Amino acid sequence: MRLTEILRLVWLNLSQNKGKVLLTSIGIVAGSATIMLVLAIGKGGQMEVAQQFKNLSVGAIDITYEGRTVSGDDTVGMGGPGGGMLSGMGGGNGRMAGRAAGGPGGAPPGFGTSSGKREEAVSLSEADLEEILAYVPELEDGTISFSVTADVEGGNLEESTAYTIAGVKENYALVGNLNLEIGDFITEEEEENKEKVCILGAKVAREIFGSSYNAYNNTVYIDSRPYVVAGVAEDMGAVASGISPDEAIFIPYATGIKYLTGNQANPTITVLAEDVERVDAVTGYLEEVLAERWPDTKFTLSDAGTKMEAASGTNQTLQLLLAAMAVIVFLIGGIGIMNVLFVSVKERTNEIGILKAIGCRRRDILTEFLLEAVFISLTGAVMGVGLGFAITPLIERFSVRVELSLSGAVCSLGFGVLTGSLFGFYPALRASALLPIRALNHE
Repeated sequence: MRLTEILRLVWLNLSQNKGKVLLTSIGIVAGSATIMLVLAIGKGGQMEVAQQFKNLSVGAIDITYEGRTVSGDDTVGMGGPGGGMLSGMGGGNGRMAGRAAGGPGGAPPGFGTSSGKREEAVSLSEADLEEILAYVPELEDGTISFSVTADVEGGNLEESTAYTIAGVKENYALVGNLNLEIGDFITEEEEENKEKVCILGAKVAREIFGSSYNAYNNTVYIDSRPYVVAGVAEDMGAVASGISPDEAIFIPYATGIKYLTGNQANPTITVLAEDVERVDAVTGYLEEVLAERWPDTKFTLSDAGTKMEAASGTNQTLQLLLAAMAVIVFLIGGIGIMNVLFVSVKERTNEIGILKAIGCRRRDILTEFLLEAVFISLTGAVMGVGLGFAITPLIERFSVRVELSLSGAVCSLGFGVLTGSLFGFYPALRASALLPIRALNHE
């Protein structure tokens, strides 16, 4: 039998059972859409991770306070992580009740209760930064910063609005890889004089003044005090923690300590390694210096590379979960195709006997039923690709980045055809193995 004749038989059988074809292909529809979205969400996740870290200095290492537990007459510190500017500028509201006994600037031993435990927080300081820069080799630069939330007024704001206020040094723009769209960054003189100037993030400038140019040289009120806008930062996009520099207001570090936080700031020290390939070694040196300066105190040291690996790992885990779901759905769809073909073989046993009696070979029967399985699964795969395109806007409403691609659609179609071929082969083989006499006598 010629291939065209086989295809004509396949078309006749499928067109006469449209409802059965559609119901059989539902599993393939779901599996195909899932495969397409797995690839699209995976690609979107990779692009999101790259976007989050593209503006960070790869050699930057953030040092934040984690906690301190010492028994006996010593103190127990229970501080939370500081608000690292390069790690998303989160937090920064931890309280500093004083320094640990024996630490730099610490209270005298025996201060407070003489027995049991008491809580006391550690706070990094400019003195810690100076010692790190003096004793840790292979460092290009270092800075200290903190962040708090404060009410802001001015411009187009009809009422006071809470924004992240970041206290930074004059070299933060270099260490944090922060570029300005207009104006100049905080200067050393402004830091020393505790001047009330600020740099607005790109989004903040748009929200308060409508544009960067309207914001420049204008005035905002932070905690009811006027600050002159000395510059506006370029758009940086989201960062790993979900808080963007675009949504922050930068002020001189000393100004922030004086007017906003006092002794309640919990700063983050950020250092920049000279060689990106030596970040791990520099991290080791930092741990040694910190351990000597602050015994029994735990600090969190993180760099952009480590954060990016963690974010990529999370994205890969999500991909694996979605891929496992797609495989399960495909298996269910494939079993459905196999079941329908077994029923079809039984219903058409006499037809198979007639085809064999007029000279059709086993290969022809095998090809016919196998093509039916492939066309059913291909129909489901095409519908699945369409479903994937249709539900993408709905998925994006949940802040999930989806990057659809032609290769993803082709891969989805390929999986559908492969499923039909694998699960349709055995029923097709059973049909081709029927003996003509038994098939013709079947009732």
